[in-house]
Amino acid sequence: MVISVPRLVLAAPSSGSGKTTVATGLMAAFASRGLAVSPHKVGPDYIDPGYHALATGRVGRNLDAYLCGTELIAPLFAHGARGCDLAVVEGVMGLYDGAAGEGELASTAQVAKLLRAPVVLVVDASSQSRSVAALVHGFASWDPEVRVSGVILNKVGSSRHEEMLREALDESGVPVLGCLRRAAQVDTPARHLGLVPVAERRSDAVDAVGAMAEQVRRGCDLDALYALARGGGELSGAAWDAAEVVASSPPPPLPVPSLGAAAPRPPHRPERPRPQTPDGLRVVAVAGGAAFTFSYAEHAELLTAAGAEVVTFDPLRDEQLPDGTHGLVIGGGFPEVYAPELSANEPLRKAVAELAFGGAPVAAECAGLLYLSRELDGQPMCGVLDVSARMSERLTLGYRDAVAVSDSALAVAGTRMRGHEFHRTVVEPGAGAAPAWGVRAPERRVEGFVQQGVHASYLHTHWASQPGVARRFVERCRTS
Repeated sequence: MVISVPRLVLAAPSSGSGKTTVATGLMAAFASRGLAVSPHKVGPDYIDPGYHALATGRVGRNLDAYLCGTELIAPLFAHGARGCDLAVVEGVMGLYDGAAGEGELASTAQVAKLLRAPVVLVVDASSQSRSVAALVHGFASWDPEVRVSGVILNKVGSSRHEEMLREALDESGVPVLGCLRRAAQVDTPARHLGLVPVAERRSDAVDAVGAMAEQVRRGCDLDALYALARGGGELSGAAWDAAEVVASSPPPPLPVPSLGAAAPRPPHRPERPRPQTPDGLRVVAVAGGAAFTFSYAEHAELLTAAGAEVVTFDPLRDEQLPDGTHGLVIGGGFPEVYAPELSANEPLRKAVAELAFGGAPVAAECAGLLYLSRELDGQPMCGVLDVSARMSERLTLGYRDAVAVSDSALAVAGTRMRGHEFHRTVVEPGAGAAPAWGVRAPERRVEGFVQQGVHASYLHTHWASQPGVARRFVERCRTS
């Protein structure tokens, strides 16, 4: 199979240059021309893809060479871009920044090379003039395999400023494909973990994306950018397919009746039989809504391919789990922002606890871990785990090499996965009697909890790297 979707990678010299604004604006501008635009984000970021999805009407997808491996970058790209006229890939941090201590691994530069895609450099020009040429020349010449093929100048102050920048760049050999003035209306609010997700500000986000598109239409040469995108080299290989990878993953070992430490079940939460669904399907409820916005689209696709019926629910609004729920996935997000509202939904908290204490498989990552705790910043949560969670001044951020310490509904002990931590909260204690993961860096430690069917941890993982995780989880839904 030959992959020949026109594609562009939007990169920058550093974070804060305006990549998200420009990439999202480009996606929306091209989509308004009637093109089917496939949105992608380098790295583990969950928030930017939400804005990308709003701009294109398609699921925003991540390309992370650390979490998934370099061999999956092109297949996952092809999966997301199937049937599209154009793919726009937003980079992460600076062009050549990647996993700490790992060279180019997981950098935008590496992904661009793996995709054989031209790179457009977004430069914050607000505090420079002629020096911009030296900056662009350095980035364009650093790695000959990275094709820096154009520049979009961002935060330009005036017509005279633009003229000086263009004159300087004439000598660099890298064409200017856009020039964007400072514009307050395209700014998006941020807080302790970055931009505020789309789900929390839908109407304002729609307006902001519209403003980004208009700014890009006025300031960028869309025809030249599309022509550049069509110059991407052909890729050979098959697109990633959830059904194929689940079918070819090793069959999961039969789950045992109780995994890890068994928590006492309160007498007022009796087990309730979970109804069967047609054709052997099992309902896997996936938390969504404003408090739980962090998820990779491939997880739901893998669960579906493994035989689950995936149903989304909102812990802020829904008082019961979806009918027939046999398993529960609670990803990341911002429960600390919504702790009072989550706590006030006592019927759902009780339903979640009842499901978990009944032995059903529950996969909880980061925000999910906080929701399963006894309390979060003093607000009662589900009480599945006997831990207390609170906000912290310290940001915990980075990739992690992990190994499963305890058999769980997700993996057998010894399974190796790579993950990512991103939070300003702490839980006490940080690990249970049966920890979820052993983590190698930045220090050796165990973390997380395996308790009956519950697997709860701060680590975000990408199941495309281990599709057997979804298969094992759904199998546990069938036998629990």
